[in-house]
Amino acid sequence: MKPIRSSRRALALASLAAVGALTMTACNDDAASSDTATTAPATAAPVTQAASPSAAATTPAASAPATPTGAASGTAAAPAPAGSAPAGGTTLKIGDAATIPFSSGSTKGTIALAVTSIEKGDPADLTSFNLGDKAKGLVPYYIHYKVTNAGSTDLSFTSVNHMKGLLADGTEAQELMVIGTFAKCKNESLPKGFVNGQSATSCAVAMSPEASTVSGAEYWGEPYTLGKGLNWK
Repeated sequence: MKPIRSSRRALALASLAAVGALTMTACNDDAASSDTATTAPATAAPVTQAASPSAAATTPAASAPATPTGAASGTAAAPAPAGSAPAGGTTLKIGDAATIPFSSGSTKGTIALAVTSIEKGDPADLTSFNLGDKAKGLVPYYIHYKVTNAGSTDLSFTSVNHMKGLLADGTEAQELMVIGTFAKCKNESLPKGFVNGQSATSCAVAMSPEASTVSGAEYWGEPYTLGKGLNWK
């Protein structure tokens, strides 16, 4: 786990109140749903979503459809030389993959990781989370990424998180941590039988002020650190 900076004012889950951020937990209006979400400091590690399905957030208004800002180029993952990985701070094009070491608890392996698109959402997508004024003036962006097992270790049930958005000026976007299933941006553990050659997709939610955009993404999981990770633009 990397050090977490908490200098930016943001929202956090009640369990993270000690960080000093304004705290809020949002619940879906639908009593049958278990969705919750909260805007969190831009530097906070993402919370893994629950594996069990639950009700999704509301559909975006027809007048503001989601607009992709990037798309997968179809470029195959470029194998890294044995024992090496792209240096921290390396910038790739959206759609390009990098082969990097990966660890989750005691499980260690190798993955090919690519941000495939950054999709602009609509504030209405988050209506069911009851964020209220806490999300006023913020627009959600969905960072879609692809994970491929490029090593010999079975990575079943591990999670590839530590993906965050970058605003147009290069600063960190706020994260939206979701507990439950959010149909607009699913983030689940890797499936059973995730062996060499298997691929899965995941998603992270970044929040941007209306006056800006989320135009890039950074992966800062091991062996990288926050602010010195792999970037996609």
